[in-house]
Amino acid sequence: MEKSSNFIKELNYIQEERLRECAKKLIDSLPDYFFEVAASSTGKYHPSYALGEGGLLRHTKAAVRIAHELLLDPSIGDKYQKEEKDLMIIALLVHDGLKHGREKSQYVKFEHPLLIADYIQEKQKDFGFSKEEATFLSSVISSHMGPWTTNSYSDVVLPAPKTKYQNFVHMCDYLASRKCILFEFDAKNNIVD
Repeated sequence: MEKSSNFIKELNYIQEERLRECAKKLIDSLPDYFFEVAASSTGKYHPSYALGEGGLLRHTKAAVRIAHELLLDPSIGDKYQKEEKDLMIIALLVHDGLKHGREKSQYVKFEHPLLIADYIQEKQKDFGFSKEEATFLSSVISSHMGPWTTNSYSDVVLPAPKTKYQNFVHMCDYLASRKCILFEFDAKNNIVD
């Protein structure tokens, strides 16, 4: 089974078929652990649905769903071109794709936004993204942590969001990590409508 089959509904939010196919290739290349681990090992920064086995997958689905809903609102969505919307959805689908590194480490890698951003840049041709698309994705993914750019366990300083695209991706990830915003999931880790 292809890994991207975990995101059938979410991939259908991407309007341009070519970009949807690129996103599938990218998702299929992610490490297996992405679909198995919790979004948070401590539970401190994520709601209960994002904990336990498959928690990172559920967190990702929540972030993408938030983006989709916000982009449907003309007061928000009309500020973006169709391709920009598609690329922000793709960015959210993979923003935590290397959260534990390229090879699974025991703990979350603080620099994970840079790891996945660099990975997309390195393999952009394999996935079918243009140089401009890969640059856009890397830009919004590398800054998805928002104002949390430093960590006492790492010397890495992450970029803070500056553009409207970076801020949008950060906002969706942030909202998906709030304990006061809950989603209900079925047994197959799909959001219940």
